[in-house]
Amino acid sequence: MGGLRAAAPSPAPSGAARDPPAPPRVAMACVVASEVAAVLAVMRRNVRWGGVRYDGGDGGADEYLDHPLIAGLKSLRRRAAGWGGGGRWRDDVDPLLYLRPFLDVVRSDETGAPITGAALSSLHKMLSLDLVGPAAPNVAEAMGAVVDAVTGCRFEVTDPASEEAVLARVLQVLLACVRGRAAPALSNRHVCAIVSTCFRVVQQAGTKGELLQRVSRQTMQEVIRCVFARLLDLDATMVADEQIANCKGQGLGAGELDNGRSEYVCLNSSGDEVGSGTAVAQDKVMMELFGVPCMVEILQFLCSLLNVAEDIEVNPRINPIDFDEDVPLFALGLINSAIELSASSIHRHPKLLAFVQDELFHNLMRFGLSMSPLILSTVCSIVFTLFYHFRHELKLQIEAFFSCVILRLAQSRYGASYQQQEVALEALVDFCRQKEFMAEMYANMDCDLQCSNICEDLADLLSKSAFPVNSPLSALNVLASDGLIAVIQAMAERTNNAPRHHHQTVAEISEYFPFWQLKCESNKDPDQWVKFVHQQKGIKKKLMVGVEHFNRDKKKGFEFLQGAHLLPEKLDPHNVALFFRYTPGLDKNLLGEYLGNHDEFSIQVLHEFARTFDFKEMNLDAALRLFLETFRLPGESQKIQRILEAFSERYYEQSPQIFVNIDAALVLSYSVILLNTDQHNMRVKRKMTEEDFIRNNRRINGGNDLPREFLSEIYYSICRNEIRTIPEQGAGCSEMSFSRWVDLIWKSKRTSAYIACDSCAFLDHDMFSIMAGPTVATISVVFDNVEDEEVLTGCIDGFLSVAKLAAFYRLDDVLNDLLVALCKFTTLLSSTDIDEPVTAFGEDTKARMATVAVFTIATTYGDHIRSGWRSIVDCILKLHKIGLLPSRLTGDTADDQNSSDLLPSKLASSAAASPVLTVSAPKKSYGLMGRFSQLLYYDSEEPRSQPTEQQLAAQRNASETAKKCQVGTIFTESKFLQADSLSNLARALILAAGRPQKITGSFDGEGTSVFCLELLITITLNNRDRIVLLWQGVYEHIAHIVQSTVMPCNLVEKAVFGLLHICQRLLPYKENLVDDLLRSLQLILKLDARVADAYCENITLEVARLVKASATHIKSQMGWRTIISLICITARHPDASDSGFETLVFIMSEGSHLSPTNFVFTVEASRQFAESRLGSTERSIHALNLMADSVNCLARWTHEVKEAGGDANRILEGIAEMWLRLVQALRKVCMDQREEVRNHALLSLHRCLVTDGISISSSTWLMSFDIIFQLLDELLEIAQNHSPKDFRNMEMSLLHAVKLLCKVFLQSLKDLSAQSSFGKLWLEVLDMIERFVKVKLRGRRSEKLQEAIPELVKNVLMVMKASGILSKTKAGENSLWEATWLRVNNISPVLQSEVFPDNDDNNTTPGEQNKLYTPTQSDQNAEQ
Repeated sequence: MGGLRAAAPSPAPSGAARDPPAPPRVAMACVVASEVAAVLAVMRRNVRWGGVRYDGGDGGADEYLDHPLIAGLKSLRRRAAGWGGGGRWRDDVDPLLYLRPFLDVVRSDETGAPITGAALSSLHKMLSLDLVGPAAPNVAEAMGAVVDAVTGCRFEVTDPASEEAVLARVLQVLLACVRGRAAPALSNRHVCAIVSTCFRVVQQAGTKGELLQRVSRQTMQEVIRCVFARLLDLDATMVADEQIANCKGQGLGAGELDNGRSEYVCLNSSGDEVGSGTAVAQDKVMMELFGVPCMVEILQFLCSLLNVAEDIEVNPRINPIDFDEDVPLFALGLINSAIELSASSIHRHPKLLAFVQDELFHNLMRFGLSMSPLILSTVCSIVFTLFYHFRHELKLQIEAFFSCVILRLAQSRYGASYQQQEVALEALVDFCRQKEFMAEMYANMDCDLQCSNICEDLADLLSKSAFPVNSPLSALNVLASDGLIAVIQAMAERTNNAPRHHHQTVAEISEYFPFWQLKCESNKDPDQWVKFVHQQKGIKKKLMVGVEHFNRDKKKGFEFLQGAHLLPEKLDPHNVALFFRYTPGLDKNLLGEYLGNHDEFSIQVLHEFARTFDFKEMNLDAALRLFLETFRLPGESQKIQRILEAFSERYYEQSPQIFVNIDAALVLSYSVILLNTDQHNMRVKRKMTEEDFIRNNRRINGGNDLPREFLSEIYYSICRNEIRTIPEQGAGCSEMSFSRWVDLIWKSKRTSAYIACDSCAFLDHDMFSIMAGPTVATISVVFDNVEDEEVLTGCIDGFLSVAKLAAFYRLDDVLNDLLVALCKFTTLLSSTDIDEPVTAFGEDTKARMATVAVFTIATTYGDHIRSGWRSIVDCILKLHKIGLLPSRLTGDTADDQNSSDLLPSKLASSAAASPVLTVSAPKKSYGLMGRFSQLLYYDSEEPRSQPTEQQLAAQRNASETAKKCQVGTIFTESKFLQADSLSNLARALILAAGRPQKITGSFDGEGTSVFCLELLITITLNNRDRIVLLWQGVYEHIAHIVQSTVMPCNLVEKAVFGLLHICQRLLPYKENLVDDLLRSLQLILKLDARVADAYCENITLEVARLVKASATHIKSQMGWRTIISLICITARHPDASDSGFETLVFIMSEGSHLSPTNFVFTVEASRQFAESRLGSTERSIHALNLMADSVNCLARWTHEVKEAGGDANRILEGIAEMWLRLVQALRKVCMDQREEVRNHALLSLHRCLVTDGISISSSTWLMSFDIIFQLLDELLEIAQNHSPKDFRNMEMSLLHAVKLLCKVFLQSLKDLSAQSSFGKLWLEVLDMIERFVKVKLRGRRSEKLQEAIPELVKNVLMVMKASGILSKTKAGENSLWEATWLRVNNISPVLQSEVFPDNDDNNTTPGEQNKLYTPTQSDQNAEQ
């Protein structure tokens, strides 16, 4: 390729220039002498070149003179000897001096093929070594002489081999001319001659050897590349456009080439100057230096070759079919080379660009429908290159290519062969792999009112082509899916740079405006064009709906369009005409009938419709074609007349130079319609001739004849190409007729600017909404029917891209449908039982890939999953069931790194156990019989076969797949899920767990239920900040398990402890949910007795942890009631009582966690532990101490209330009520069978009753005395009626009871003495003391009681005396005095004389009064 450089996508800066190659370092004399000698040597082989005899005239010796050709060569050798100064080639030597002798040999008719070949070889050597420099004198003339001589080469053919050699040398020299440093010195005419000669050699090589055929074609390719590679360095202003436009050439020697449109310039096959018969200005342009004119000429020549098979005679020895494909294919290859090398610079040369836009693309469109796959493939390659470089200038051309070629050939319903479909799909996939292709098609085509929906049509084509129809999956199906996946992947990549422009809202049209003329203010600013495109798309959607209505009913169609403000409220002809002209999809039959109507409004619409056409510089037949392409010409003559009148009026208005009036245009239009019918109607046997047509149109132009050439041109145009009066319906998949192409070129000059989409996702939301459903279905079908791993990987990438887009654009339904489809491919949802599920899963590559994809989507885009969670959970359960998930699926939560340590021993062991036992084994047995039965089991069991290497590999694959899935991440990271997704995940777990009606033990599916419950608890713990979303469902699920279980099982164990664990975690953080959480613990109280007994110890441990961690957060009475109730249960459980009591101690010790809300509950719990016989006596005494110490809290609360002031009576009454409940609880313990407990309870009761600091009212004291009397009665009853073995040492208990009564009475004496019921109380006290005095233990009275009671009564009497409560008055006035002594005397007759001696009734000194309050020594000993 020498100095060729491939064209880059973007042109180099205009100021950039390539460095010229360095001049060769060769000696001139050596080169010339060598080449002269070589040519002379070949010439001397023939005697005719040895010399000629010359008579000197004097009769002397004969003289031999050299032939002029030989003489010229020898002269050159002598002259060159003087050019070798310095041993370097001299640039100041005229190249013609050393080239002309060789050129003379080439031009000579006398030389044979060997000599001509030798001369051509010498020329090739000099040119290929770049010895002819661009700075040499007269270089342009020298290069022209070389081209003229070589293209006009004449030689005598002696044998076919030598002829082929000369032709090959000719090609070498011509290639060296355009490749060397002096190539810019060539003129446009000489470049055209080079190309023409190369093609002539290609034609001649068809009858020669295979080698020459290949060399000639390759050389012409190189020549074209060298020529068009020069375009990069040419200045765009070198050649005037109007000069280029006028350049025309002559036809090839084989006949003039015509592409069916107009006269074309062709290269001269004889080497003469192109356009020799044209004007002087054209010659001048072609004689200028190598530039754009020759390139335009060459492209026109190459386009003309596309139809060469129709215009030249084919050699009989060539297969016509091969020739039909070969020549156009060769021409397309040359065009492709030219476009590839010059594409980056063509846009700087308007005429080259115009040629590409019109003539070149039209020919590509025509040959795109070729039956040859090779031609179609080459056409698609050229169009792809044009799209890459010129899509901004080829908007409508690209739309037409996809509509009329790709969409037509890629579908079998249009008659395309399998090869055509394959090539068309391959080309489409190449386009789709351009990341911005589909986005630009949507922006420029689908959102353009006058363009078809190319993006939607292509996506629909790819989707349908990927579905196999009544056959296995084919390469076409896979290819189509590749294209669809490429589009989706490009959209997914753009989400990384998405500016969220898709969220722009476009205001609805509120009133009609001329939206046909709506233009984008700037196609560079996304803020402008995105809004414009959305607005256009909205209008287009409504317009298409209006078209559907119009095609069914014109009136309803207009009404809809008016309601949508796409037509004015009052219809006017102009806007209706615009609607008819520019709206695709209208029924052309209906449109023709409407335009032909005779009512005034329809006629006005017809004329306005005609004014929308531009017929300037267009022949009448072309204009008529264009006009009739837009609707179907009705059959009624009057309608035809009205339509042709409107056409003639418009044509005459724009082409007045041809016709003198409108009538002339009308008559000729009628004549053209008749001619078209005559020529293309099969029923017409005798066809109209040219003379007939001319004769029929005489004197129609105002009495004069139209030019014969004008009529002849119309005649032959109609004969070659029919005017279709029944045009194809619709805008897509129809053939591109000439009239449609003319209209397309006209529209392309007025269409909106092409919008280039960058890497931002401006329109992807709308595109993906259209493509999502078909894409998922398409990829699913291919994935289901293919086994190739590479294709499967591509499908997985497509699935992941769809998921990414669905999540990004929040299309949750798409994501859920995708997950449902993918989960089916995992085989995990299959209900079929398999013997070795792990091995089968590991061997199924497709299933493993689908599984990884499912969980990749779940972990990456879980926020947007809704109903899809159910399928994901089902897959997780199957993986768990077959043992592929780890024993601990979810890790520790962030706020509790040692959660496993918090579990009780039994629960921890069960959690650590493997969920599935892969190998069944007999249970371990102990004892002789057990071991014997185990031995029998092993003997009877069939030996298990060892897995093969393949099975082991499959199992490893399955395990690795499970690890890749990272299933646990779904649940441990669930705190990052959106609320809706989290709720759906929890709901899916609950549904998957099932709802058994009655659980009597282990059941089928228990493992699944347990696993789901564990996961449910995990996400609950990880979402403590959003527990409100989950709590109701979780609670109801656990409640159902608890309430339906009657026997211990793993499920209820997980439910209970999971509930406790949730409360432990959440209580410190969720104050608003504390009551709800604690209320849920009431479920534990509802457990079946057998279940509760089995787990009581562990439940107590968990409750203990809960209380220790969250006691300060429990505020409500309901909450404490629940907690204390759970603690109370443990008092009766041998294994749990210690833990329960420890928890109670934590609550009550020093009153740190006692409060008015839990005081009564804790006292009652302490009573139960004090009465419990499961623990030691010390624990019961400890419980009593807790109860006794709690009175200090009552005193403290009383003090705080009093200090606070205000209305404290109600609070003080509540404290008194709690004190009374404490007294009542202690009373119950005072009847315990255990002596130590009973006596300690009495002392504790005594302590509580005589405490200070508590505000106790008189009524409360009276109630307390009722409790004391009840206690004393019960103690007396026990002492008298129960065996001493059951209640040991009741004597001491009775003594403590009597002392309790007396001291409490003294404590309350001040408050009760003023009460009216005091006397009655006092007498009841004396009566009770009297009963104790008289009680008999083991048949006799107690000595201790007999000794202690009188002293106690005496002390009471002394206090009453000192306080004035008991005194002697007149008889009958003080019944209390008499009643008192009446009872006291029964207790001890001497007490009255001791308390009230006759000589000292009322003279008790203060010192004596104080002694009354001092307890006796015996009392102190008893208390100790």
